[in-house]
Amino acid sequence: MAATVTTSLVTATEHDPDRCESEEETRGAEAEDSGQQQQTGPVTVSHSRLSKLPLSRIKALMKTDPDVALASQESVFIIAKATELFVEMIAKDALVYAQQGKRKTLQRKDLGKWIKHVLNSI
Repeated sequence: MAATVTTSLVTATEHDPDRCESEEETRGAEAEDSGQQQQTGPVTVSHSRLSKLPLSRIKALMKTDPDVALASQESVFIIAKATELFVEMIAKDALVYAQQGKRKTLQRKDLGKWIKHVLNSI
């Protein structure tokens, strides 16, 4: 008895919960799915959907600073998004060092090489 395995690829038009979408993409996709007209006016967007990092933990980290008494939802989101972009940049740049070693997996030494490179260029 042979087992058949089917796989499906996620395309850009399909909904992927791990993918961050812009507000316009979300509204456009909802309008296409429902076949209704788009509403004009203010749209409330939850920042937690647009961030991959847990906003509650970032807010808790921000509050550990004695100079920070209150942290607004917008400021927590901006810090989370900046952190995501920073980590993504580091990972992409360090991947070059992994590929030079003919590896597909990032290792600590790849990050170390990237940090040395950045510090030497300053």
